Amino acid sequence: MSSLRTNLAFAAGLVLLPSMAFAHPGHGTSGLVSGLSHPLFGLDHLLAMVAVGLCAAKLGGTARWLLPVLFVSIMVLGGSVAIAGMHLPGVELGIVASVIVLGMLLIFARSGATVPAALLVSGFALFHGYAHGAEMPAAAGAATYALGFAFATAALHGLGLLGGQWLQARHWQRAVQVLGALISMAGVSMALSM
Repeated sequence: MSSLRTNLAFAAGLVLLPSMAFAHPGHGTSGLVSGLSHPLFGLDHLLAMVAVGLCAAKLGGTARWLLPVLFVSIMVLGGSVAIAGMHLPGVELGIVASVIVLGMLLIFARSGATVPAALLVSGFALFHGYAHGAEMPAAAGAATYALGFAFATAALHGLGLLGGQWLQARHWQRAVQVLGALISMAGVSMALSM
């Protein structure tokens, strides 16, 4: 009963804090520090990136390395597109959709769904990368900024992957589904606040 209360309290907190999703505080002038902080302080990015790691753990096999590598690689490409001044429509909508859909993957995905998950992760990574690149401080160097957001993203994927493997080793698959539901609910809350 107390775990249900804890989950409900966490969900309520996520629903009540949607403004954090688009605030992305913590940007300085240092390229590396700014790049590191962007994924960590934007709730939308943080949830999606941890969810990628959790999905990788849930799907297992090649997904454990494929999903994080694809996400980071295509995210850097998306950042380059923004830094180059090209336009990508629907970025915020794509990011919010990523939170909702990646949460749903944690609920419904089964082993063997690596290819569809990889396609989704790749598409969503482009939007996240574009947002990172578009919000690069003017004084920041592009290379160090990209290194920062790539490293922070990889760390969040690793956190999700390790957490997902830890939960699976204890046969707590339901906990992964609960996390997926909470992540999706947070995404819906973000969508409603747009």
